[in-house]
Amino acid sequence: MSILDPATVEVMEALVSRSASPASLASDTSLDAESREWLRSLRAADGTRDAAIARLRALLLRGARFEVARRRPTLPHLRGNELDDIATEAADDALMSVLRRLDDFRGASRFTTWVYKFALLEAAVKLRKRAWQGREVPLEPEGWGLLSSAGLEPDAEAEQRELLETVQGAIAEVLTSHQRSVLVALALNGVPIDVLAERLNTNRGALYKTLHDARRKLRKHLIERGLALDEWLEEK
Repeated sequence: MSILDPATVEVMEALVSRSASPASLASDTSLDAESREWLRSLRAADGTRDAAIARLRALLLRGARFEVARRRPTLPHLRGNELDDIATEAADDALMSVLRRLDDFRGASRFTTWVYKFALLEAAVKLRKRAWQGREVPLEPEGWGLLSSAGLEPDAEAEQRELLETVQGAIAEVLTSHQRSVLVALALNGVPIDVLAERLNTNRGALYKTLHDARRKLRKHLIERGLALDEWLEEK
């Protein structure tokens, strides 16, 4: 296990201390024995906490390495040491997230199952970002053809072309510049939301709201004109 730097350890200790409120401890009685023991150990004020954090990080590292190995075929340009670095970074970030969210655990699953998901998510996010590293994020329409259906009858094809032209016009007319860039990047060009958040110096929540608002404005605009909606305008 790699040694965390002192600043990181200090942050983790603060997070754990903040999680050890009487209200949160009182709710532990409804959990299974193993989950209660994990929470008790992670909230302890002695060396028990350090040992629990070490065990937790080892669990998260296994999860991150599993996800990295599962996705490895999609990233043939990455070497073994790069992939291991990604897994290690994902495990460390997942550890910070778990310690920050101990009070969010409600026992719907075992504690180990709950925390494992943090490692999988962090690894997946970092791999998506690495796959787009050095690539330009397209914020202008590049794939209108992807919305077209091949093999249509001439009348249907003309109707579809008219609809797509209307959608393009609506995007330019109804949406703000920021809404347009986010909608096109995420819904049309397939840019991962984590990658776009990093490039635009924002976060996933802000992008989801922008995407929701953009779709709502476009939907209203098209409905007012009696036009059908394409799937990519529907909420996911």
